[in-house]
Amino acid sequence: MPTINDNNLQRIWILVTLVPPGKVVSYGQLADLAGLPGRARLAGRALKLAPKAHNLPWHRVLNSQGKISLPKGSDGYQEQVKRLQEEGVVVLSGKVKLAEFQWQPDLGELLALPF
Repeated sequence: MPTINDNNLQRIWILVTLVPPGKVVSYGQLADLAGLPGRARLAGRALKLAPKAHNLPWHRVLNSQGKISLPKGSDGYQEQVKRLQEEGVVVLSGKVKLAEFQWQPDLGELLALPF
């Protein structure tokens, strides 16, 4: 079973930087794309452990239902809604329509990754 090591952290961090403005990805999708299937929680933990200096677009990551995972009304929740809306993502009651806004990466983009 994959663990949360530097290599796995780097994979998640690289992938989240590829999610374009106006698109979102789920924790599970992020883990799958990083070669860590079934490790959605690991993806979430990796984002939490990311140094602030990395300035990752964490706000583009949602749960598998397209919902914001932070507690409703918290500062982080409000910040995530604000950032997504600034990018043109429609957020209604803390939820995004994945059918409309989910990132579908180009195969060439993924094949060029260093892992």
